[in-house]
Amino acid sequence: MSARPLDGRVRDVLDRVGDKWSLLVIGLLGDRAHRFNEIRRSVDGISQRMLAVTLRGLERDGLVTRTVYPTVPPKVEYALTVMGRTLLTTVCELVDWADRHAADIDSARDAYDERPSLPSTSG
Repeated sequence: MSARPLDGRVRDVLDRVGDKWSLLVIGLLGDRAHRFNEIRRSVDGISQRMLAVTLRGLERDGLVTRTVYPTVPPKVEYALTVMGRTLLTTVCELVDWADRHAADIDSARDAYDERPSLPSTSG
């Protein structure tokens, strides 16, 4: 990564694709299209509202498509776009890394929390 500061547009994109729900949804949609409730059941801890917000943002950014089928009741599926698929390898690597290192991070947090408090320094 270059040493130049990230401009607002780059930070905006990273905010979208880097939030925890977007990463998990993109990873899930990598294998096939899913219906809303399928996604909600598969993404542990996400609320209905947060999933709707996440999918809307990903759709607005051109990473996910929403397809409504003319059935009764209407069937709605979400899938990655071509641009969304370009993120898939990176997202899956990041999610896999987090899964592999979750226990290590828990141990590091426990060790940190058990340290004696350091005196506060003000600048």
